[in-house]
Amino acid sequence: MIQFEEYKQQLLGLKPKLNTLKEALKPEDAELEASALEDKSGADGFWDDMETAQRVLRSIKVLRERAERYYRLEKAYGDILAITELALEENDESLLSDLAAEFSVFDKKLEQARLETLLSGEYDRCDCIVTLHAGAGGTEAQDWVQMLYRMYMRWGERHGYDIKLVDWLDGDEAGLKSATALVSGELAYGYLKSENGVHRLIRVSPFDSGGRRHTSFAAVEITPQIEDTGDIVIKPEDLRVDTYRSSGAGGQHVNKTESAIRITHIPSGIVVACQQERSQIQNRETAMSMLRSQLAAIKAKEHYDKIEDIKGAQKKIEWGSQIRTYTFMPYTLVKDERTRFETGNVQAVMDGDLDGFINAYLMSRTSDQ
Repeated sequence: MIQFEEYKQQLLGLKPKLNTLKEALKPEDAELEASALEDKSGADGFWDDMETAQRVLRSIKVLRERAERYYRLEKAYGDILAITELALEENDESLLSDLAAEFSVFDKKLEQARLETLLSGEYDRCDCIVTLHAGAGGTEAQDWVQMLYRMYMRWGERHGYDIKLVDWLDGDEAGLKSATALVSGELAYGYLKSENGVHRLIRVSPFDSGGRRHTSFAAVEITPQIEDTGDIVIKPEDLRVDTYRSSGAGGQHVNKTESAIRITHIPSGIVVACQQERSQIQNRETAMSMLRSQLAAIKAKEHYDKIEDIKGAQKKIEWGSQIRTYTFMPYTLVKDERTRFETGNVQAVMDGDLDGFINAYLMSRTSDQ
């Protein structure tokens, strides 16, 4: 029965974390706010402004989910504590396996919910734009970009995010020189902002006939996808629009028409491009949405002349500037230079297992505040 007593003490030790989570999520306030918005959605003329109506409905959903997330954890805590006390009272060891499983699930969900409360930044709940650029390393670096893109695709699949490749530039021999993707889903920017920076690869290059070890670099830029509220006015004369023929990522077919769009916003120097959609009109709409998003983010910080406020401080894509190193040879290790979090399972990381790095980054940001 010692094990049951230990579980009870561990549960009692988690109670302060549950209370702290309640203070952060404020489930009662969330329910009240959601009810007020639901009343607003029933008013005459609510659907006259479709975009505003959609934002209100999304807010209701987020608020309801916030309250329900806490109440589910609160109920689970009570249920597990009841099982523990029942087992102690009746001296029933048959409940031990169920208790162990329930406790493990609860502990993980509580920690995940606690981490999500750290994502309270202005843009954390937004979708985001992920841009990858090859750095020093030639063909090896271009292959590294494609490997990173696959890694983020796998991470998105694990967590139910929709990732859409909208622009790319094929490598000279293999891989990609650059790639831009839109990541859609709750807290996409909040989680992926930790990936912003230079990523270093160390491995025996498959492109080196001599089998030598190479070091390559790629830059990852993460920017929030901010909804257009009508505050951003883009003048036609401030844009330079170029069209070109799009191609399938990885050297697939090339379209016969110039449907791809590249837009340069001259005052800020921002360049956006899209070649994924079927028509030039659709590509232009997607590119303009990306441009508005970046300008809106910059305006929100009141620094039109400081794009790095949103993209993060940009460094040269070379030795000494990396945030994370992926070593395939002579040993296997992925190590984050900021948090010191590391794992020896390189293949799992390349298959999208980034949660340890993301969580460590969020925790480090909290300790810095």
